[in-house]
Amino acid sequence: MREGPPIRKPRALELDYLVPRRRPLWPGLLVLVLSVALAGGMLARYREAGLELSRLQTAAGLVGGERATARAVPKEQLDEEARNAEAVVRQLTLPWAMLIQAVERAATRDVALLQLQPDPASRLLKLSAEARHPQAMFAYVRRLAAADGLAEVHLVGHQVQRDDPQRPIQFSVQASLRGAR
Repeated sequence: MREGPPIRKPRALELDYLVPRRRPLWPGLLVLVLSVALAGGMLARYREAGLELSRLQTAAGLVGGERATARAVPKEQLDEEARNAEAVVRQLTLPWAMLIQAVERAATRDVALLQLQPDPASRLLKLSAEARHPQAMFAYVRRLAAADGLAEVHLVGHQVQRDDPQRPIQFSVQASLRGAR
């Protein structure tokens, strides 16, 4: 036989078929729960701090010197705004309930009210209406004249609508408003 280097036998493999023991889950879960609780607490404190900061900034703005400087307004603009305010007050102080009640009481099936224009400055009421026939128009004007809140009721103008086959009469009435100015 031939002699040569000695043949070595491979080392025997030791295989461990057993699974190593797992570590318990509760420490990891405990760390997770503590982290979530801590993050929730931090979020709540962050919100509280933001609200407090907002409150302090608002209070500082009310007390502090960050006020807008008043700019001079021209006298013409002030006069214009005063006239506008007076016009609104006159419009609001009109006896609206009385006006509407007087117009509703004068209404008939033969007359249709088209427009109601109170003029608070001159204390006048202008009406536009449409009647089926002249008698209905005159009866409507008489009923308006008999209304409690209206005075000096006059028929201002009328026109027969020739393009309509029923030929209604459009008319305008003007009345003064009774009561104190």
